[in-house]
Amino acid sequence: MSFRTSAVRNTIRPHAMYVAALLALGASSTSAFAQMSPALDRASISVGAFHTEPRIDYQGDTNYGRIDTGTYETKSVTLPRVKASLLLGESQGLDFDYYRYDKSYNPSLSGSTNINGLPLTGNGKLNAKLKLDLANLAYKWWIGSGNSVFGVGVGAAYYQASLKGTANGVLNGIAGNASYNEKEHAYAPLLELGWRHAVSDNLRLYADASGIKKNGGNIQGHIYGGAVGVEWYPTKMVGVVAEYTANKINLNRDRDGSDLNLRLHGPAAYVKVRF
Repeated sequence: MSFRTSAVRNTIRPHAMYVAALLALGASSTSAFAQMSPALDRASISVGAFHTEPRIDYQGDTNYGRIDTGTYETKSVTLPRVKASLLLGESQGLDFDYYRYDKSYNPSLSGSTNINGLPLTGNGKLNAKLKLDLANLAYKWWIGSGNSVFGVGVGAAYYQASLKGTANGVLNGIAGNASYNEKEHAYAPLLELGWRHAVSDNLRLYADASGIKKNGGNIQGHIYGGAVGVEWYPTKMVGVVAEYTANKINLNRDRDGSDLNLRLHGPAAYVKVRF
């Protein structure tokens, strides 16, 4: 009886060690598979601005004639911008981006149109203020677990554009002035692509691209953007970010032939806090 018990124990012991080794290996593999990439943060927020020389082209019919600014390059401006990200799990999360363009400009006006069958021609000066708010929210999937990851995101964008001011000039040979005040907003689907690379614990590289396309509704158009940048963290939680940003915005409205084209490109800088 004693001999059989010893034999059974000797038989079980190698199997138990084998099973334990398999479990340890499986746990190790699962841990490695689920490990978050060093190129990503659990959560972060970036606050800063980008410096740009906007190029604006606006056209639109009014009861007083047609506004046609032609391509107008304003003085360089610095625009505020906020970004935030949050990981849900190890490879999925939310990305948020917001910026505002809110500046005055004073282009010369010229052109012709037809209102109620009456041909109108004129030229003058537009003293206007253009404001554009753009906010993006995307759900992102990150592919990879090493120092480099690629991301694909889908979501929605909200944009609001307003233009108000006074046009002074000559219309059909008659001098005069007219006020102008237009405001529209819309939601549109959003597609994002991203790349992140951790050079070291305190240095990263990244690139982003996004596209917004809106068909139908009061306002239509598209917004494309991209950025490349570098992040440096002198401390574990706080870092500085330098990037180059470019955005191309085209919005139009069928009912009055309004067409806004805005190009923004230039360097940007942020303070980033990661958690």
